[in-house]
Amino acid sequence: MNVRRLIPTAAVAGAVALGLTALSACSSSDTGGPASGDKLDVVASFYPMQFLAEEIGGSHVSVTTLTKPGVEPHDLELTPRQIGGLGDADYILFLKGIQPAVDDAVGQAGVKNTVDAAKLTTLENHGTEVDSHDHGHEEGAEHEGEEAGLDPHIWLDPVKYAEVAEGVGKSLAKADPEHAADYRKNTDTLVGRLDALDTAYESGLKSTATRTFVTTHSAFGYLAERYGLTQEGIAGLDPETEPSPARISEIHAVAEKNKATTVFFETLASDRTAKTLAKDLGLKTGVLDPLEGITDTSKGDDYIEVMTSNLAALQKALGAK
Repeated sequence: MNVRRLIPTAAVAGAVALGLTALSACSSSDTGGPASGDKLDVVASFYPMQFLAEEIGGSHVSVTTLTKPGVEPHDLELTPRQIGGLGDADYILFLKGIQPAVDDAVGQAGVKNTVDAAKLTTLENHGTEVDSHDHGHEEGAEHEGEEAGLDPHIWLDPVKYAEVAEGVGKSLAKADPEHAADYRKNTDTLVGRLDALDTAYESGLKSTATRTFVTTHSAFGYLAERYGLTQEGIAGLDPETEPSPARISEIHAVAEKNKATTVFFETLASDRTAKTLAKDLGLKTGVLDPLEGITDTSKGDDYIEVMTSNLAALQKALGAK
């Protein structure tokens, strides 16, 4: 899979120079829309950033997301309209290292209030041997600050996500001082909800028959580390990376040794590999949502609800007592 299908820098500059219409206030479309009045125009790169912006910004922000529901974020291609509109944003919230097209476009936009969520917490390496993390290798190696193997899926750990939320709250207050008190209040509320989610995971996964789960996408490294679990990813950090025969064989051995019961797949990527492996091992399949986007098939309407569904899925698969 080629995740580096980017619009050339010249096209980026040209789009900005033409002053293309700004991104709409609709949170899931790049079509034009009415002006947002005195609200802060916020552009979020994909759903986890959108959720933070909407929850913390509240009524004082108009949030647009660059990634439509149902689009796999890693594969995102930006339209000239989206690229041109970035320069008109008041505030941009993105996560460097997961969407190269966004990283490049944001760098060209020149918006003062641009926040990289990856800098609001600490990224770690949760890759597997199958993981070449195409975001930062070969063609993408020139991305400043993007180190090989660093896992960008910080939002799947409620504690790390809360750290990011606190940073976003402070940056919104700085960008819009008039409503700083509301941003602080909304941040405290969201962090409280994330703390409660963390408590639910900690207690819900404290005692289980097995601590190992198998998933097609190695997105759950932070979650596994937080709650003392072991993630065995069939593919790497990129959900469409094809696993090698050696890795498939290794997964077979690990699943049998650790008495895994379920092979998890996700809603935005193919379930073919998960179903094949599960059939070979006589295991069940289930959905563990990496929350890269909310669609009609998501088991919940927002981050908190889907994460709660993920907890229930893990409890069932791991034999929680």
